[in-house]
Amino acid sequence: MPQQVTESARFEGVTPILRVQDLDASIDYYLNVLGFKLDWRHRDVMASVSRDRCSLMLCHEGQGHPGTWVWMGVTDIEPLFRELSRNGAKVRHPPTNYEWAYEMQIEDPDGHVLRMGSDSKASEPVGEWLDERGERWMPSGDGGGWVRVESARENGG
Repeated sequence: MPQQVTESARFEGVTPILRVQDLDASIDYYLNVLGFKLDWRHRDVMASVSRDRCSLMLCHEGQGHPGTWVWMGVTDIEPLFRELSRNGAKVRHPPTNYEWAYEMQIEDPDGHVLRMGSDSKASEPVGEWLDERGERWMPSGDGGGWVRVESARENGG
């Protein structure tokens, strides 16, 4: 039985904190490549960047872990993909349809992965997934989950 939620406190949002090696380089990437704006900066320690309703904090070595993955919902991934590609973003995985979203993976200078996605395309097949190790996965076909692409191909998938 879940505990009763009090009405005295309300969650207002979440802002991931990403650990960065070079705050200036990270700010430059988020502003000039990804189209974010600088909300504030505290010396050479921390900054906040945002685009529309998505915010991130960038922290020079003091908080967070390398290789963090962050999901960002967007209204339409296609024009964003074209924009970020033109701007020189490191596209880790291009827009791909999944059951949960139509999404892409963008990598920042510190190896953080931004999973940006919009609504799934029900009329399109589900594509391959790229995991944190760079291994590709695909639906098993029997509704039982995902299998590595190499394993699926070896078994006739």
